[in-house]
Formats: sequence, structure tokens, C-alpha cells
Amino acid sequence: MPYKMLIDCDPGLDDALALLLAHGDPDIELVGVTTVGGNVKLQNTTRNALQLREYLKFPSVPVSAGAAEPLTRKLRDAAHVHGDSGLGRVTLPDATLKVSGIHAVDFIIETLRATPSAIHLVATGPLTNIALALEKEPAIARWAASFTIMGGSYTRGNATAAAEFNIWADPEAARIVFDADWRVTMIGLDLTLQAQANSIVIDRLKKLGALADELIVPLATFYFNPNVPDWDGQAVHDVCAVAYVARPDLFQTRLARVDIETTGEFTTGMTVVDFDAPRPNALVATELDVNGFWAYVETVYARVAAEHTA
Repeated sequence: MPYKMLIDCDPGLDDALALLLAHGDPDIELVGVTTVGGNVKLQNTTRNALQLREYLKFPSVPVSAGAAEPLTRKLRDAAHVHGDSGLGRVTLPDATLKVSGIHAVDFIIETLRATPSAIHLVATGPLTNIALALEKEPAIARWAASFTIMGGSYTRGNATAAAEFNIWADPEAARIVFDADWRVTMIGLDLTLQAQANSIVIDRLKKLGALADELIVPLATFYFNPNVPDWDGQAVHDVCAVAYVARPDLFQTRLARVDIETTGEFTTGMTVVDFDAPRPNALVATELDVNGFWAYVETVYARVAAEHTA
């Protein structure tokens, strides 16, 4: 049986690539997409999700819009990374199908309530929708088959020296999520920066045809940061969170206690990770089988690319 997956996201270059993986893997059944303000404003993340749904041909999957802003702070986006639209230089046809009439928070609650222990919840943006859902219905922590995020780190930040963007964007929401009655699988920067689309990977992806030319390669090569000393290509952060659910064998993890800093002068949004804590609340990814990861991702992308041109 395929893994049933609900993705809460803020597309976003790598969110789009993560949706492509979830749609294309026959071992994943995508049951819903919810959007949040994050990489760009909610109106753009929702538009991108709707356009990707039609372009990639999963029209029956509901898309629900959620929180436009963090719980207590103003929106701080990452348009400087993802472009003003959120998808870099990619332009997709306008969507003809509409967003779901149910708010993302209610969609998350009702979807998990309907089939307890069956849905794997994956969050690849700020955790605002998840925190609001937990506050409205704490039982979702029991109803989710698993909960995986792309966010945080135990050694570094990218929004600041201490904080990864998704956590930094809404640290109060992240604190609620990590303090809830479930075990969070944290796919953070220490792991995702191992998944870089370097020139060798890009050369292989270019062979996949029109889908690669129009979508995959532009998304995977839009951002370049010359200030990163070990830069070997754009990291596909959010793809790793989806991949973990389907292929956990590609990841090494460690139990840890993760707490979220919300008031530090220099450390707000930091994920404080204690691998020696007696009562862990998280499973933290540390090592990636890089060759195995790309073999898996490229196989799935090739499958979708073949269908795209059929």
C-alpha cells in the first residue's frame, strides 16, 4: 500500500520539487496540499500550488490555503532566494481549478480525523498551519501516522547564523509543534545541505526532456550563494522531507530533545538540539546516502517526465 501523504508547504523552488516527488512516486499517495505564507506571500504560494497541480496532472488532489502570516510576527519571506513569484524564472499556465473552500487548518484536522494513523504529515514551510491545527485539535498529534518537517539544524542557520528559515519565520509556531504530543522527524540543514544538485546531477536531469527543461532544472539551479564555502549546487531541502517518508533507509537519524528559541537577541528561531536528553521529542536526520538519494529522486522524476511527454 502506498504511503498516504498530506504536504503543508510554501512553494518555493524546492517545495515544487518536493511536490513533484510526492506526485511521481508510486509508493506515495498525495491526499492533499495545504499552503502557508513563507518563501513568498500566501497568495503566491497558493497560486504556485494550484498551477503545479494542473501542470503535473494531479487535479483530484485538494489544495487548501492557510495562514498568511506567522502567529505573532510579521511575515518575513525569502523572495531573495526563490524570486518574487516563488518559482524563480519558471512560468506555468494559469490554473483553471480553484482552491478548496476549507481553510488549511481545518483541512489538516479533518483529513487526519477521517483516517487516524493512516496519513503521513509533511511540512516544508513555516509551521504556522500545523501549530494552529494543534491548538484547535490537539488530537492530530495522535492521528498522524508520522510527522516530518524540513526545518531547523543542530549546527548552523541560513536565515541567521543560528536559525534555519522555516523555524525563524515563525518560531512561536515551531515551539508549539515541537512541544506537542508526538515525535517530530526533523530534516534540517545539516542533512539537506548534503543533497545538492551539483553539475553532475544537473547534467543527468537535463536528459529527462521537456519537464526537465521547463521545470526541474530551472527550479534546481535558480539560486546561487557565492558566500557558502562548500557550495556545490543548490540544495533540494524540501525534497529530502518527502523522500524520508518513502525511503527512510537513505537516512541516518538520532533521537534528540529539540527546543525552540523564541526570545534570544541573536538566536531567535534556533533549534536547540540535545542528543543526550533523557526524554527526546524528535528524530533528527544526520547523514544522507547521497548517491542512493539521487538515484531514487531521478528515477521518480524520469517516470513523471515520461508521462509528461506521452
